[in-house]
Amino acid sequence: MGIYLSTPKTEKFSEDGENDRVRYGLSSMQGWRAAMEDAHAAYPDLDESTSFFGVYDGHGGKVVAKFCAKYLHQQVLKHEAYATGDIGASVHRAFFRMDEMMRGQRGWRELAILGDKIDKFTGMIEGLIWSPKGGEGIDQDDDWAIEEGPHSDFSGPNSGSTACVAILRNNQLVVANAGDSRCVISRKGQAYNLSRDHKPDLEAEKERILKAGGFIHAGRVNGSLNLSRAIGDMEFKQNKLLPAEKQTLSANPDINTVELCDDDDFLVLACDGIWDCMSSQMLVDFIHEQLRSETKLSVICERVLDRCLAPSTATGEGCDNMTMILVQFKKSIKSASPAELQSSHSKSVDTESKPEGGQEKAVAAVGGATKSFI
Repeated sequence: MGIYLSTPKTEKFSEDGENDRVRYGLSSMQGWRAAMEDAHAAYPDLDESTSFFGVYDGHGGKVVAKFCAKYLHQQVLKHEAYATGDIGASVHRAFFRMDEMMRGQRGWRELAILGDKIDKFTGMIEGLIWSPKGGEGIDQDDDWAIEEGPHSDFSGPNSGSTACVAILRNNQLVVANAGDSRCVISRKGQAYNLSRDHKPDLEAEKERILKAGGFIHAGRVNGSLNLSRAIGDMEFKQNKLLPAEKQTLSANPDINTVELCDDDDFLVLACDGIWDCMSSQMLVDFIHEQLRSETKLSVICERVLDRCLAPSTATGEGCDNMTMILVQFKKSIKSASPAELQSSHSKSVDTESKPEGGQEKAVAAVGGATKSFI
């Protein structure tokens, strides 16, 4: 549940940007929570042909979300697969790389820099509202050399973060997700989930958790976390007999690759503070309505946050931190044929949510580094 304030903090961090391919707006708000633990990254020019957007929803502290916002996109760029055009493989590796980089003396030092305070015994770290800006976000010179020091045996933080990122290159959209943040695309006004919320009660998640020696109580992993994949949370990743993707909690992302077409309106990335209050189709409908009279995308995001904010903490819904990124596509691309759409609908495998009247379609990859198309 978390600790709530007596009155919500409604000040927002908002931003807009564009290039010749996309225009975007984003906004984040602390709300009723005692601390702001979300972070985000928006790089419309990750390189000359690629855009990167990410939402990171921290828990137990903000520092892992901050770490991901600062470094995950850098690791996507550094992987050799990226140079060959395999964005899916590079982002898949980048998720696991976050856990590796947060270990040891170097990881401890970087987390201490990002956080205001650190408990060296538990790895729990708290920080202020933060987002990488300008040149500090894309620095590929550091190879993350191993450091010796008093925290060389640091196993990483026990706080953690979801990660949901969208990478656009030409007509290709690659979505990677670990946790319960979500990516949704609007195609001719219809909402399609491009990620799957990773919850402990999903059969594949439950099987992995139990095989790794964990348990599920009251819908939470080991009675603690209400999501089954995340970056960080190292206390859930200590089974030395298992690889990283088979631990009780895994950073293993679902990878979903989509070919964009002229029918695609926009893309939304948001943390569960939004999705707890609005279904994917409800949000898509609301955005379309707002676009009739508002051109500044960050303003639309702000209106979504205000709409989701609860009037009180009585129910808990609408009381979480909230972050949303809205991305519009500018480049003209081909239209999807009815046959392509029909074929793609048959490949939809995400059955975790059953929206009203079947209006909300869902598309999700099963397992890391697999691909599906809408």
